[in-house]
Amino acid sequence: MSAIFKRELASYFTSPVGYVVLAAFMAFNGIFFYVQCLYTGQSSMYGVFQSMFFIVLFLIPLLTMRSFAEDRKSKTDQALLTAPVSIPSIVIAKFLSPLVMLLLCLSAYLVDGIILSFVSSPDFGVIFCNIFSMLLMGSAFIAIGIFISSLTESVMIAAIFSFAANVLISVLDTIASTVPWGWLKGFLGALSFQARYGNFSLGLISLSDVVFFISVTLLFLFLTERVIDRRRWA
Repeated sequence: MSAIFKRELASYFTSPVGYVVLAAFMAFNGIFFYVQCLYTGQSSMYGVFQSMFFIVLFLIPLLTMRSFAEDRKSKTDQALLTAPVSIPSIVIAKFLSPLVMLLLCLSAYLVDGIILSFVSSPDFGVIFCNIFSMLLMGSAFIAIGIFISSLTESVMIAAIFSFAANVLISVLDTIASTVPWGWLKGFLGALSFQARYGNFSLGLISLSDVVFFISVTLLFLFLTERVIDRRRWA
């Protein structure tokens, strides 16, 4: 498992993907931080967190699109599936590498807080809460992304469908507002990532939100494991 994880993590830096994702995250974070905090003189980073939510929607598919699709396209998945390692270990290794990349990106929030501390008094509790929540939400997006990647051998298709799925899940509360049936409106609203992340961006940690993101992550990791296991015996 560790060998697969190291290979996957290293692959981000032997291709432009890792550098592009890190550069894009840092650049957008810097722009939002300057406009919404330094330029306006505000100590609250709420606007930064809300804006970066949509950037993460786009960047995570770039991290997950190659997870299984690239191996399937190059036929190296056969060697991986016949290796003396369990399917769950393969899936977890494929999951952890983009999660570490996301954590590297989120380190920018700490830099923002340190810079802001020279001109005001930022709430580091809220900052750490947002790093934690973005990791939770990001883990769910990553799990969805690698599941979609396991279904195709096209990296581009995996990226497009992952991005589409992320956007759809995130605006379910908006869609729910147009639904006339109360039970369906409540159901769709409960599945919206953006609504749940909004609580975290204010520094409010809800056990139900934590359980929700963990449950979504575990569900799609399990579905990915089922897809890969079926391919092993096909």
